[in-house]
Amino acid sequence: MTAHPFSGTLRVLTVNIHKGYDVFNSRSVLHELREAVRAVRSDVVFLQEVDGGTSSRSVAEIGAQYEFLADEIWPDHAYGRNAVAEGLDHGNAVLSRYPVLRSHNHDISLPGVEPRGLLHCELALPDGQPALHVMCAHLGLRESHRRHQLARLCATVQAEVPTDAPLVVAGDFNDWRSRADEQLAPCGLSEVFRQAHGHHARSFPARWPVLRLDRIYVRGVASALPVPMPRRPWAQLSDHAPVAAEIQLLEAV
Repeated sequence: MTAHPFSGTLRVLTVNIHKGYDVFNSRSVLHELREAVRAVRSDVVFLQEVDGGTSSRSVAEIGAQYEFLADEIWPDHAYGRNAVAEGLDHGNAVLSRYPVLRSHNHDISLPGVEPRGLLHCELALPDGQPALHVMCAHLGLRESHRRHQLARLCATVQAEVPTDAPLVVAGDFNDWRSRADEQLAPCGLSEVFRQAHGHHARSFPARWPVLRLDRIYVRGVASALPVPMPRRPWAQLSDHAPVAAEIQLLEAV
């Protein structure tokens, strides 16, 4: 990959990739998905429902999905396993143009329900910029579960992210009632689309988006603006539409 000067601007993308299958689970769309993700030209990509490469089909075809998607474009990546069923695993992943200094997957599951995780990575930015903290989230389907998980997210931010560090939290929040913002406000997070347009982006179902489930939250940045995304080819690649933003970092002191 050819290096390019750092401008202080980052493009980020988040998408639930539905384990690399179309909305009907009838065929693999991973090759098409890789081309679509690359076309956005993001610096950091947040992925949910990523096959960790344990299924015989995945290993035979491409290995771990996050490695296949990252190949030659994003030299660093991290994976957080959230669920294992019948020997197969899936979780969240972060693909990055910049070195991943450290990563940790927080288990934010509740007993007896589908496992959920919060993948926290610290990325090394060039030109004297402070490290960028990113968190890839996939929250539960029930509101009571999400309240618990959002509290864990906020506590993790307060415990692990310096107050002067830039932070991006993105993923599938399953927050169809738009209750998350109020719970995340105490830890300083604001959502990019709501700040710009007064409401979150519609992202589910991908073919005719109605529900506003997928989010990009920021803290400690100069500005953040939504990036419009085309319906095609994304409506054919997952049950979730992608969400993207352009983020301008504060100048390094």
